[in-house]
Amino acid sequence: QVQVVESGGGLVQPGGSLRLSCTASVLSFNDYTMGWFRQAPGKEREVVSCINQSGGRTYYADSVKGRFTISRVNAVKMVYLQMTNMKPEDTAMYYCAAVRTSWWAPLPQRAAEFLYWGQGTQVTVSS
Repeated sequence: QVQVVESGGGLVQPGGSLRLSCTASVLSFNDYTMGWFRQAPGKEREVVSCINQSGGRTYYADSVKGRFTISRVNAVKMVYLQMTNMKPEDTAMYYCAAVRTSWWAPLPQRAAEFLYWGQGTQVTVSS
C-alpha cells in the first residue's frame, strides 16, 4: 500500500511564500513521477506542476509559471513545491500524487494519469 503524505500548507498573505513537502512510501522513489495538483471549492482538480524521476523534466501550469518551483530529493524520498508571490486565486487544497513511469515516457500532466494520492494540505492566501 503506497502512502503519499503532504505537509506545509497554511495561511499566507498575498505576495508571500510557502513551501509544500511530500513524501511517498515506495521502495524506489526515483522510479516515480511526482505531481502537485490543487482543487478550489466548486472547481475541478487542476494540475499545478509535475516532475520526472530524475528531476530533469518539469511541467508548470501557466497560472503558476515564474512563481512556483517544483523540486525533488530522491535520497530522502521528498518532493517540494516552493510557492512565491502568492495570489488569492492560489487558495485551494493542494494534493501530491505519484505514478511509476518509464524514464522514456512522456511526462504525465493529467490527474487521471497519477495512481497514488495524498489527503491534501490546505493553502489559503488572504490578507
